[in-house]
Amino acid sequence: MTRWHVWLAFTAGVPAAVAAQDTTAQRTPAASLTLAEALSTARANSPAYRQTLNDAGPARWGVRNAYGALLPQADVSLGFGYTGSGRSNFGGTTFSQTSPSYNSSYGIGLQMQISGRTLSAPGQMKALARATDADIGAAGTDLKQSITTQYLQALQANAQVGVARQQVSRNEDFLKLAQARYQVGQATLLDVRQAEVTKGTSEVSLLRAIQTENEAKLELLRRMGVAAPVAIDQLRLTDSFPVVAPEFKLEELLATAAEHNPALKALEARRSAAGASVHAAKSDFLPTLSLSAGWNGFTQQFTNEGLLLGQALSGAQGQYQSCLDNNVIRQSAGLATTPDCLASSGLLSPSELDPALASGIRSSNNVFPFSFARQPFSARATLSLPIFTGFSRHLRLAEAQAQRDDAEESVRARGLQVRTDVQGRFLALETAYRTIAVQQASRDAAREQLRLAQDRYRLGSGTALELSDAQNAIQRAEGDYVNAIYSYHIALADLELAVGQPLR
Repeated sequence: MTRWHVWLAFTAGVPAAVAAQDTTAQRTPAASLTLAEALSTARANSPAYRQTLNDAGPARWGVRNAYGALLPQADVSLGFGYTGSGRSNFGGTTFSQTSPSYNSSYGIGLQMQISGRTLSAPGQMKALARATDADIGAAGTDLKQSITTQYLQALQANAQVGVARQQVSRNEDFLKLAQARYQVGQATLLDVRQAEVTKGTSEVSLLRAIQTENEAKLELLRRMGVAAPVAIDQLRLTDSFPVVAPEFKLEELLATAAEHNPALKALEARRSAAGASVHAAKSDFLPTLSLSAGWNGFTQQFTNEGLLLGQALSGAQGQYQSCLDNNVIRQSAGLATTPDCLASSGLLSPSELDPALASGIRSSNNVFPFSFARQPFSARATLSLPIFTGFSRHLRLAEAQAQRDDAEESVRARGLQVRTDVQGRFLALETAYRTIAVQQASRDAAREQLRLAQDRYRLGSGTALELSDAQNAIQRAEGDYVNAIYSYHIALADLELAVGQPLR
C-alpha cells in the first residue's frame, strides 16, 4: 500500500469528533503525491477506466457460453395439479371424470443443437474477448497519458506560483527602494505610487497563480477518481522531470507505433472479431442437427375411494353374473362349470367385494405425490436445412461483410492517423526542446536588464517606470521559460501516447 493509499484510508476513517476539534493549535500536515502513486490510484478508482474494466467479465462469460452451447442442455421439471369431477371434450370425444383427483408429474430432458453457428461461436467470442482486452489496454494508456499530462500541468502551475512569488518579492524591494529615495528627496511621490501599484498587481497575479495551481490539482484528483486527503493547498506533487535532448529517430518511432499503438491494436482486434462474425454468418447456410432425450413419470390419485370401490364392485358383480350364466350354458352342453363364481369374480358375497381386492384398489390409488408411474424413455434426432428464409441469411452475411470492411477501413484510417500523430508530435517535441534554449536566453537577458534597471534607479539615473518595465519583462520571461519546460514534457507524453510505449 502506497503512502497515498494510507492517506486516503486515514482521512476516510477520521471520526467527526476529531474534525470538530480546534484546529488552530496544529496545522494539517501536507500530503505528497508522486506520479507513480497518482497512476496507481487512478487505475483503482478512475470511474471511466473502471467502466472499461467492467466489460472484461461479460467477454469472458461469452467465451464460456459459446463452448457451453456445444454441450447438451439439461432441464428437470416437477409439477402438481388438481382436476375436479365433470365432463371434458377433446377432439370431439367426451370424457367423464366422476371423482376429483390430484396429479403430479416429473420430467428429465436433454437437448442439444449442433449447427454452423454454434460451431463457429467459440472463435467469434474469443475474438470479441481479445478485442475487449485491447480496448482495456487502450483505455489504460489513455488514462496514463491523461494523468501524466495533468500532473505536469499541476507542476507547471506550481512553478508559475514560484515565479509570481518572486515577482512579489522584487516589487516589495522596489517599493522599499522608492520609499527610501523619496524620503531623502531623490524620488517623487509618483515613484512611490508607481511602486505600490506594481506591487499590488503582482500580488493579484500571485493569487490567480495559486488559484490556477489549486484548480490543476483538483482536476488531477478528479481524473484519479478520488477526493483530496487534505486541504488542496497542502497537497504537494513531488516528482521532477529532467529535460533531456530528444534523440529519437522518426522511422523507429513510426515502426514502434505501428506495432504498439493501443488504439490501433484495439481496432485490429475489432477487425478480427468482424472477420469471425462473417464466418459465423456463412455457417447459417449449413444444416442443423437437433438431439433430444427424456424421462417422464406421472401420478393420479382420486379423492373419492368409495366411488372406485363401487365401480370395482359393479364390475365384479357383472363378472359374477356372467360366470353364473356361462355355467348354465356349459352344464346344458355337458361341459365342466366354474366351481366358485364368487372367488373368480373377486366377491366375498354377491353384494360385497373381496377385502383383499378392496385393499389393493386403495393401495393402487394412494400414489400422490411421489409414487410415479414411469413412462418409456424417448429420444429424437432431427436434421434440418432451411431452403428459403426470405433472404434473411444473405442479409446477415452482407451486414457482417460490411462491418468487416468498415473495420478494415477503420484500421487503415487509424494507421494513417497514427503516422500523422507520431510525426506531428515528434516535430512538436523538437520544437519544444529548441524553445527551451530560446526562452532561457530571453530569461537571462531579462535578468540582466532588470539588474541594470535596478542599478540605474538606485543611482538616480533611471526612472521608476523603466524599473517597472524591467520587472514585468523578467516575470514574462521567467513564466515563458517555465511554460517552455513543461510544454516539452507534455509534448513527450503526447508522443508516448502516439507511439504506445514509454520513451523516458
